[in-house]
Formats: sequence, structure tokens, C-alpha cells
Amino acid sequence: MFELIPFDHRIRHLANTDPFREMNEFFNNASRTAVNPFATDVIDHGDAFELDAELPGFKKEDISLNIENDCLTISAERKFNKDEKVPNFVKRERFYGSYSRSFDLTGIDVDKITAAYTDGVLKLTLPKVAEEVPVSRSIQIS
Repeated sequence: MFELIPFDHRIRHLANTDPFREMNEFFNNASRTAVNPFATDVIDHGDAFELDAELPGFKKEDISLNIENDCLTISAERKFNKDEKVPNFVKRERFYGSYSRSFDLTGIDVDKITAAYTDGVLKLTLPKVAEEVPVSRSIQIS
């Protein structure tokens, strides 16, 4: 019986509408740019961690790595060239500004960290501090 009753498209649209959709999209988009300005992956290889940070469009000279108080900060800055002739943009999604993220280095041998930047991906190798195994010895009783 219900199949024969016309179902108005507007009512179906209202039934499927999430009243908080626009607010959720706003906060999700805001958090992507404010909290996580660039994506990272951290892989545990046993004796070291590998941290891959996506930084497409940056030059190697625009990226800086700083270590202070067991904290690694990756920063990248894209500068706006004011002398460059600006075309008539319809939409602009590439942003200029600085981005940074910080990572805890507890348990990392900071003197052996290596970094490489290839094809828009910054790859850091973070060797773990070697565990000190207590030396055992026997004592002869005289």
C-alpha cells in the first residue's frame, strides 16, 4: 500500500538532512588546517622509528627541524611572493604561511637522527636508545 503513495522529494531530502552537517564540516576542515597542517606516518622498525611527513610543494630550504628538550619540531613556511603578478583567481586553495608540528623524542638517540626530503615527503629515521643490559659477573669465594 505504501508503494503507491507519492513520496515528495523535498520531504525525503529533509528526512536525510543532518542539522549539524555544516557545523561538523566546518570544524573538521578547521581542525585539518589548524591542528594537523600536514599528514605524518610513524612506523616502528624495532630499533628505530620512521617518521614520514607529507610536505608537497615545499622546497628543502623552506623546511626546518629543531630539537629542544626532547621535542622535535618540524616547521615549513611557504612565502607569498609580492612581486609575482597575480592572475585572476576564481578559487585559491593553496595557502601561504607557516606550518609546524612537534613530536616527543623520549627514548630516541637524538645524535643519530637522519633526514631526507624526496618528492614532497620528509623522511626521518629516529633510532631508539639502546637498552643497557646489566652486566652480570660471578664472584669467587675464598
